[in-house]
Amino acid sequence: CERARAELKAPPVDEFAKLYARLNQHTDQILSIHLSSGLSDVWNNARQATRTLLGRCEIEVVDSLTTSVGLAMLVEEAARVAVDGANLEEVVHAVRAMISRIYSVFYVDSLDYLRHNGLLSEAQSILGTMLNIKPFLTIEEGELISMEKVRTQTQAIDKLVEFVIEFAELEDLVILQNAPYPTEQTRLLQERLAAEFPHHTFPSMLYGPSLATLIGLDGMGVAVCEGLEAEEDD
Repeated sequence: CERARAELKAPPVDEFAKLYARLNQHTDQILSIHLSSGLSDVWNNARQATRTLLGRCEIEVVDSLTTSVGLAMLVEEAARVAVDGANLEEVVHAVRAMISRIYSVFYVDSLDYLRHNGLLSEAQSILGTMLNIKPFLTIEEGELISMEKVRTQTQAIDKLVEFVIEFAELEDLVILQNAPYPTEQTRLLQERLAAEFPHHTFPSMLYGPSLATLIGLDGMGVAVCEGLEAEEDD
């Protein structure tokens, strides 16, 4: 599989250092969770910045190996565990344990961003556009990779449904869309998923700049957190 690394501009090391220094005025423990290191230098810059506070503040910098809603799921888990009284080590352990249960898949209509990010060559992009091919993508080991291709939005919806129903248990699922309002494709996907998982809800949200930089402005996908019960059964 071909892999891509988007040109996601990371805040410089000194910006992280300044932020950690301000936080250190109120705490001596910081958890810093970031966009996958396979997609940006954010994690690496944050990690370098921790050296400026060695011995004064305990800072844990975690590579989420994901982005967008997957990253948000990890942050929410960290907050939940911390509120329950866990110490920093326990919070980090909970976050790292959850990383392996986060999955994301997407499809896109335009190939321009994938070509720009190196996932497709210019020739592949031109041919794919001519044939109306829509790549189906996933984040694997922190990097964006191409899984397969579809030709219509209907086939893409089918693939998204097939992906989700492979999970015996869902802890969380969010549909990522390219509009601030529910699209026809989003409603169709929600209906299909509701038929498979009648006791779950499937919220949708507009994906942000970090993901748009990777897949473009016309994508759609899902972010899934696999349920613990399913993981334990395996």
